[in-house]
Amino acid sequence: MRTIPRRRKKSRKLRGSRLHGFGLQRQHRRSGRGGGFGNAGSHKHGWTWYTAHWPDYFGRGRRGFRRPGSPREPKTINVGEIESRLEKFIESGTAKREGEILLVDLTRAGYDKLLGAGRVGTAMRIRVREFSRKAAEKIAEAGGEIVEAVEEQAGG
Repeated sequence: MRTIPRRRKKSRKLRGSRLHGFGLQRQHRRSGRGGGFGNAGSHKHGWTWYTAHWPDYFGRGRRGFRRPGSPREPKTINVGEIESRLEKFIESGTAKREGEILLVDLTRAGYDKLLGAGRVGTAMRIRVREFSRKAAEKIAEAGGEIVEAVEEQAGG
């Protein structure tokens, strides 16, 4: 009969033997041995393992310090993407035509910053909070302009 090698735990099989196949007593003890079956000690000696490897095991999720007013990442759009999304902007009411110039309000569309990647073919007047230097150059070359949107403060 062939036996399966048991590398980890010998205690269930070797109940009659004194040291459970680990030779001298100190060979099995040295730097601690888990201390129980399964999740035993998860609130005692196993606590540091849970906080390091499975922080939301007890249903609390991660804890720690987080700045209360931490800045969020600005939502950006490239100059080249505006023309490809033009139909969506017109349907939602964030863009409209006035003569040959196209008025686009990116603040109403939910964008914070305009970046300069892509090509511009039509003249546009774009309203946005922030914009890059390259975006301003490309819009100006196409015959348009960028209007900086000033956030309205709630009056009391």
